[in-house]
Amino acid sequence: MPMKLIRPLAALALLAVSALPAFAADAVFPPGLRLGMVPLVGLSTAKTFPGFESEDGTVKVLITELPPAAYGEVVSAFNSNPAGTGGVKQDKIETPAGLAYFTTESGKAGETAVKRYSMIVPGAGFSGYVAVQIPENATKIYTDEAVRQMFASTVTRKQVSAEEQIALMPFKITDLADFKDIRTLAPGSSIILADGNESTGYESKPFMILGLIGATPQAADDRARFAQEAALQIPGVRESRVTMSEPIRINGQQGFETRIDGVSGKDKTPVTVVQWIRFSSGGASLRIIASAPRDQWQAAFTRFRAVRDGIQPKG
Repeated sequence: MPMKLIRPLAALALLAVSALPAFAADAVFPPGLRLGMVPLVGLSTAKTFPGFESEDGTVKVLITELPPAAYGEVVSAFNSNPAGTGGVKQDKIETPAGLAYFTTESGKAGETAVKRYSMIVPGAGFSGYVAVQIPENATKIYTDEAVRQMFASTVTRKQVSAEEQIALMPFKITDLADFKDIRTLAPGSSIILADGNESTGYESKPFMILGLIGATPQAADDRARFAQEAALQIPGVRESRVTMSEPIRINGQQGFETRIDGVSGKDKTPVTVVQWIRFSSGGASLRIIASAPRDQWQAAFTRFRAVRDGIQPKG
């Protein structure tokens, strides 16, 4: 995956220096992420995206996590074209997180001339990605060498505490129903609670995905159709068949429960999946997807409902 293909991902969510052990102590991790670094002088934690920014918002360092395969794809792209193309300079540097690959290029942000840097590093179960944008008029302060030093300080952590991840969500989760593996899928908008984990896979044990979806229909008939179509499009579930779909009330709000039977994972595990949508008359609606192998469904469903009924608004 060339950097030019990864960069839009970063926008949407939107170093010849040795890596000293002191970096790890000074590194800052954006909330909910396993990737951190020592931000450049004058940068602080960004308010509207994961990463760092200058006080006037013109210098941006966006940090995110990509699928684990992304790192290998970038390495292959670098190796097949080490000279780079179209004025894009390619380089690499050792970091405490592993060997990082990065590019440097000039571009425009609106009418403003900017320099852009894109870096990727390996992580345990993910690839760490960093996109930096610096206006040309700030490059005397934020030089290529300064950016290299920041990249050289990159570190990863094995896990983020459940409390830290849940605190980022726009709602409270008051009952985890003994789910031990908690992982953010999209900071501030979706999270997975599971008995399995990222490395062994989730499908063979019960898990739940909690998140928000945008505008939903208001008419009852439209909501029924919307819920069924959404359930049949749940990623990773194949041979899906709706076994139940009916309106319910969830914590006093109008909702819809849809159940499907299907198979999931490389072993084609027979699963039962329930989708709950708690409709909102304005703004985002809550969507819960909960899956369990069919032979574990009965006990899992009790836990699923406990989590669902414990979700409360913040504030």
